[in-house]
Amino acid sequence: MKLAALFSGGKDSTFAIYRAQQMGHSIKCLITIHPAADDSALFHYPNSRVTKYLSKAMAIPLLDFSVVVGTSKDVEVETLALAMTQAKSLYSIEGVVNGGIASVFQKRAFEEACKRDGLVPLSPLWGVEPEKYMADLLSSGFTVMIVGISAMGLAKEWLGKVIDQESLIKLAQLSKKFGFNLTFEGGEAETLVLDCPLYSKRLSVKQATIKWDGQRGIFEILEAELLDK
Repeated sequence: MKLAALFSGGKDSTFAIYRAQQMGHSIKCLITIHPAADDSALFHYPNSRVTKYLSKAMAIPLLDFSVVVGTSKDVEVETLALAMTQAKSLYSIEGVVNGGIASVFQKRAFEEACKRDGLVPLSPLWGVEPEKYMADLLSSGFTVMIVGISAMGLAKEWLGKVIDQESLIKLAQLSKKFGFNLTFEGGEAETLVLDCPLYSKRLSVKQATIKWDGQRGIFEILEAELLDK
């Protein structure tokens, strides 16, 4: 099928594209929704503007939309549906792929938005086993940085950290001790894919700042560039 992909630049939306291509689908465009704040129920907040670089790295056109400050979940769903309508008009897509893993609310919102335009919803990561999934990310050549944290057990030091085999073991231990989802599906953390097999170039962070309130924080990228691999 010809698909659009909901894309935040994070590990799940990127890996979902990777899986969709492995299934034989063609990704015609990316859709990034920029939420007004970091408490969005549907959309990835930290560094969503960086997707313009990653769009170039994948040579896939990007459609981006912003959600107005102070809007509700219903307005976010409406923004998503509007984005899908535009993607269908511009690129004749037949379906939309997303990186949902376990959030029933997000899955229903996604399927509702697809239904309005007669689009097929595709969620290739739905129900994956967390430890196997995270291991698959690394073994598939994904370089994943943690850019947001909001869970007990995840300290400031994790912000800006790239997940490797050693840190994945530590994260698995922390997830069991503190009870957060290792995939971060519940918003415990947010990620950014700096490199993967989909990219012709890798993303390099040139300047960033850390915002930390004592319990939660964001690794905010101020300047980035694409570099040859």
